[in-house]
Amino acid sequence: MYLIDTHTHIYDHQFSLDRNEAMQRALEAGVKMMLLPNVDASTIAPMLELHEQYPDCTRVMMGLQPEEVKEDYKEVLATMEKELERGIYVGVGEVGLDFYWDATFEKQQLDAFETQLDWAKQLGLPLSIHCRNAFEKMVKILEKKQDGGLHGIMHCFTGTEEEAKVYLELGFHLGLGGVTTYKNCGVKDYLLNLPLDRIVLETDAPYLAPVPCRGKRNEPAFLVHTAQKIADVLQIPVEELAAVTTANAQSLFGA
Repeated sequence: MYLIDTHTHIYDHQFSLDRNEAMQRALEAGVKMMLLPNVDASTIAPMLELHEQYPDCTRVMMGLQPEEVKEDYKEVLATMEKELERGIYVGVGEVGLDFYWDATFEKQQLDAFETQLDWAKQLGLPLSIHCRNAFEKMVKILEKKQDGGLHGIMHCFTGTEEEAKVYLELGFHLGLGGVTTYKNCGVKDYLLNLPLDRIVLETDAPYLAPVPCRGKRNEPAFLVHTAQKIADVLQIPVEELAAVTTANAQSLFGA
């Protein structure tokens, strides 16, 4: 079985004591490729260090995560735009909007998001998009910007069926992770109505570990639990789900 984790922060400090072991566990579990989205200026170096250590099973993205948009966001974006010129990045991410805890920098988030959407269009790269408590503003921007040049993943999608359809109509894939395995997650109720060729899998490690590992530090090896749960809901073999979602991710990122 060949799985692709389309969103993992395994370069995070939470793996400082056992990162190599976690990478080995992932590979042994069948997670043969891991896509690494950036977070902020401080994560670029550790992300690239991990990629250099594991060039055959990792790919890197560049972007400013919305919760990290602060007063200096324009300077940070300038650094990231220059990084993208290196040509080693397979996507623009993690980008988006997040007003869950705080909307202090809403204006800056909106501007940063639009700027990074423009990068993706100019470079022809897929996006990894984070959206929390911002659906209407997110859709308004995507509808304005979508001219056929935007594509990618709605990362950690947990919304309603109607929201899923909006994103699908806008040309995006849905990234399903550990939350999908939780009892109260509504996505399972309409999974059968979603086109399988528009679904990809992710962990968002070290966050949001799936059942039966919920509450623990998440890691890419745990992707098999999410894959199995989704396959069970769809009533298909997990190997089939792995093959289709891997092909979907490869078509987006060339990974």
